[in-house]
Order: sequence, then C-alpha cells, then structure tokens
Amino acid sequence: MKFVDEASISVEAGKGGNGCLSFRREKYIAKGGPDGGDGGDGGSVYLVGDAALNTLVDYQFQPRCRAETGESGKGKDCTGAKGADKYLRVPLGTSIFDDATNEYLGDVSIAGEKMLVAQGGFHGLGNTRFKSSTNRAPRQTSPGSPGEVRALRLELKLIADVGLLGLPNAGKSTLIRSVSAARPKVADYPFTTLVPNLGVVRVGDDSFVIADIPGLIEGAADGAGLGVQFLKHLARTRLLLHLIDIAPVDGSDPASNFRLLEEEVKEYSGGIAQKPRWLVFTKLDVLSDELADDVIKETLQAIDHDGPVFRISAISNRGTTELSHAIQSSLVELNEQQVKEAITEAEETDEGRPSGHADQIRQEVHDYSTTRRELRRTRRLQSKQDSLDDDDEFNGDVHYEP
Repeated sequence: MKFVDEASISVEAGKGGNGCLSFRREKYIAKGGPDGGDGGDGGSVYLVGDAALNTLVDYQFQPRCRAETGESGKGKDCTGAKGADKYLRVPLGTSIFDDATNEYLGDVSIAGEKMLVAQGGFHGLGNTRFKSSTNRAPRQTSPGSPGEVRALRLELKLIADVGLLGLPNAGKSTLIRSVSAARPKVADYPFTTLVPNLGVVRVGDDSFVIADIPGLIEGAADGAGLGVQFLKHLARTRLLLHLIDIAPVDGSDPASNFRLLEEEVKEYSGGIAQKPRWLVFTKLDVLSDELADDVIKETLQAIDHDGPVFRISAISNRGTTELSHAIQSSLVELNEQQVKEAITEAEETDEGRPSGHADQIRQEVHDYSTTRRELRRTRRLQSKQDSLDDDDEFNGDVHYEP
C-alpha cells in the first residue's frame, strides 16, 4: 500500500429535511387541523481513529465525502428520518486543519476517538408547530437548514517514542532491524528507505516504538533528495537519536555531517530541533577500536553536543542492548517530566499565555506543508502559462490538405 501522510478533502454534512404542510382529513372529522410533521436532521461528518490504518491513501482517490440528507416531514404528524452520519476512518496521529483558514481543529490520537468536522443541518418545522389559538389552520412551514461544508487538510504524524535522524546510509534501518521485528530495506546505496518505518522494541516487560525516516542531505529543507517532508513524523516523538557513520564511504567528515543535519532540522522546525537528542556513532565494526576511539574523540571536540553519546554496531548487535535499556529508562523519566510540563502549560494557558512546545511544532510543520503546496501550485500555473505563451508565439499559416 502506498504511504501517504497528507491529504486534502472536502466534507459536506447532510441538509435538514423540510417541514410538511398537511391537514388532517378523515371521514366524519371536519376541520381536523394541521398535522404536518417536522423534517429529519441532516447527517454529520465525523473522523474516527483507526489503529489498523497507517496511511491516508484512501482520501487521494475519494477526496469528497457527504453525509445523508434528512427526510422531509409527512402528514399525520410523521417526522422525517434523520440522515445517517458519515464516519471517516483515519490513522492515529492525524492532525486536522481547515484548509480555507489554516485553523487547527484538533488531533485524532486514540483508537475509536470521534471528532465532529461538519455539523448536519437542522430539521425544518411542519405546520403543526405554528398552530395557536389565533391561527387554527397555519400554512407556514420552514425548510431544513443546509449542512456544514468544509475543506479539510489531514496531516499524519506517526506516533512513536523514539525517532532516528541521520544522513543516507548512516545505519538507521540496520539499527531498527537489529532491535525490533521490523524489516525495512537495507542496501549499500543511499535512499533505500523511501517511507517511514515503525518498530516495537521490547525491553523486559516494557516496550517502546521507534521510527525510522528517510535520510536527509544538504539542501533537504529546500527540497533536495526526498526533502524534509517526512520530518513531521518526529513531531510526536519524545527522544531523538542522531546517528553518525564513523567511516562514511564518501570520505566526508563526521563532524561536518553532524552540523549539516543540525542546520536542516533547525530550518525545518525549531521545535523539533529542541527535542532531547542523543548521539549514536554507528558501524564500529568498520574500524579498529583504537581508530574508532580517535574518530569519535575528534568529532565530539569539533561539535556542540552535551547529551549522552553511544557507540554501536547494529549489524553485529554490539552496544544495541545497552542503548535499548538506556532509552527505556530515559523514556520513563521523560514521561514524568512531560506530565509536569503539561500541568504547567495548562495553568499558563488558563492565564492567557501560549501553550508552548507542542503547538509550536504543529504550527511549524503545518506552515511548511502549506508553503510547499503553494510553491508547487505556483510552479504548475507558471508552467501552464509558459506553454500558452509558446503557443501564442506561433503565427504561421496552417494549410490542411483535403
């Protein structure tokens, strides 16, 4: 199945049914009075979290969704049937934005969680509703109100505890294969990972989820390589592992590679760049222990990093067990810390202050997606205009043979 993490859809709730104009007509009962029933409410549109989904590909082929219209009222005080609600299944971790205003509407992060995105129209009133002591035979009714119509933008951010950052061929896929049951493609050429992969790492009775995203290269924030379109999937992670190849096949400097990646992440999202980050030197089996120690020492002296540092060889499982245990212990501490921060942010929000880091990342990711989409649209329009201009430049006579 194709991996799609962004989709624009149009949702339309059902129109409310019209009220009925009717009078009671029975034998031996003269002037039976009004008996027109109300219409039914229109169906609403909901987004529902589904743990079995991991892509938004369905909405590329069905971008328009409509709920049922409510039935009109009938005589004998019969109310029209309510239109059926429309439930759209989305993967967990989907953020919803109004595509017209860029307003953030909410997230769907729990299986079975429902989010109303388009309210159905209200039912119309039958003439029974308008009877009174002075209006014994009302001929007034009201139509059903139209359902809400919205253009939505869905952005999927995979839910994982740990995210992997690194240049192509830094050993990210090999690491996730080593510590989990995930089997992403591994080869000796760049960009073997084309879409994000998730793996569950078990540490004793506990476990955590690790996310592997395609590698970044210089200029990724401007669209080079696969760009930074998949960096959004690190937005929900609590810990980042920055993988550095101690012996790159292209002969590049590990310290320079570190700084290059740092700049690309900062340019994309300052919020993601502020996440807790560990440095992991990979492919220790390529060099001797003495030479590897020298490379790591020189790299640490040349860069600005004050977090934990690990050394691994994922292909031989060297250091991976220690890394997994350290991650599990750190996640427990981070969870306690984030609970305290959430309480503090909630108090600050109540006082009218901004609610901080998570909102910052979400807005930065959405702004980047919107900017890139507008840039693609501008390029398409420019290409179309250039094509029309080329046609206008041709002024030769055309002669058709019979």
